Amino acid sequence: MTATPTHQALQPEFRLLVLLVSIGFFMQGLDTTIINTALPAIAENLQEDPLRMHSVVVAYVLSVAACIPLSGWLADRFGVRNTYFSAIVIFTLASIGCAYASSLNELLFYRVLQGIGGAFLLPVGRLAMLKIIPRTQFLSAMSLMSLAGLIGPLIGPTLGGWLVEVASWHWIFLINLPIGILGVLITFKAMPNITEPSVPQFDFWGFILLLIAMVGLSLGIENVASPLYSLWWSIALVLLGLLSAGLYAYHAHTHQNALFRSKLFRHRIYAIGILGNSIARLAGNSIPFLLPLMLQLAFGFEPFVTGLMMIPTVLGSLASKPIIRQLIQRFGYRQVLITNTLLVGACIASFALTTADTPIWLRALHFFIFGLLNSLQFVSMNTLTLKDLPQQDASSGNSFLSMIMMLSMSIGVALAGTLVNLFSAYWGPEQVVAAFHASLICLGSINLLAAMIFWKIPKNTPV
Repeated sequence: MTATPTHQALQPEFRLLVLLVSIGFFMQGLDTTIINTALPAIAENLQEDPLRMHSVVVAYVLSVAACIPLSGWLADRFGVRNTYFSAIVIFTLASIGCAYASSLNELLFYRVLQGIGGAFLLPVGRLAMLKIIPRTQFLSAMSLMSLAGLIGPLIGPTLGGWLVEVASWHWIFLINLPIGILGVLITFKAMPNITEPSVPQFDFWGFILLLIAMVGLSLGIENVASPLYSLWWSIALVLLGLLSAGLYAYHAHTHQNALFRSKLFRHRIYAIGILGNSIARLAGNSIPFLLPLMLQLAFGFEPFVTGLMMIPTVLGSLASKPIIRQLIQRFGYRQVLITNTLLVGACIASFALTTADTPIWLRALHFFIFGLLNSLQFVSMNTLTLKDLPQQDASSGNSFLSMIMMLSMSIGVALAGTLVNLFSAYWGPEQVVAAFHASLICLGSINLLAAMIFWKIPKNTPV
């Protein structure tokens, strides 16, 4: 008798669903990266300082992080199709709003709306696949969908730079319109509206505490160097964020219906992984924002060339995929994460050695190595964090990790922008190259703290 294979090829009746989820994943991945090379052009058009445009990135990423805890509950309560359809509509309409924004505040408003839609695209799409596609075909479906997640960041910076040069920055948002319309048309054909018969009451107060914590920490750090707010205002926001986080920790320990129960952190490996993720991602996630700015503002590169220069970073990320498993099996999580965390930090700091005259081949190699090391870092951290969670905690633990990943990106970009502004204010605007270099050294040094956290991983941790 022939044994049934563990993993099967994806059947035709599920391909349209995978295409639909891939569209959402592609839109989210593209929008996260396409804006980085366009920020100087947006700043010029809106008559803003390009060194203060990090708020455009922070607004989107922070709203994604804030709404992730809502995604699963909304999908269970109102159905995966209704939630996913609403997410695509919100994302697409918000993209149009971004394109026609006439001021920075207006752009920030629509970026927040865009982030709310983006927060639901991947989690709800993945949940729909989990509920509809048989387990034997789920791996094939996830593999196909992941290609869309790779294509978005791969073409995003270059496409953004090209659109800025041949058309205008408005098109980096308008490009979402045909993609969104395609997603809307497919949704009702490919995705049934599956709901859960029994949905627990939503933890509203826990959600509010988390929201205040995330907004307080991100905006507090972002506004440190802003001339519009005093230093005490920024300190107050950070303290409010820390207080709210502490209150949520108590809430998670005492309320049965909490979004993320404190029992998650009884798993030592999970706790180390979450803390390590939150620190190590600060620098790694800020570099795709900081490097395009440095290439354009400090070194005078054109937007399209800047986008082309970011491609080796994504190629390095792709090159890391085949070797990650072998490295972990050979050296173990502890050794890989300690060593690689230090290497990522050193690589980030070494960007301070580059100048406008650095040879293109050397710059491309440098970016490739960073992409390889950074991808190895993220995959290793994520795998370590989730690998030992029991089944009953897997969904909650994965959602919390997703939220921490986006929050860390938000804080990292805010920190990078603040550092550049602080150093630029200290040395003067004519020393913008030195301001970027000093910021990169500071960001790379953060990984020393992350390496100390990974030092706590038990030496006998199984692979």
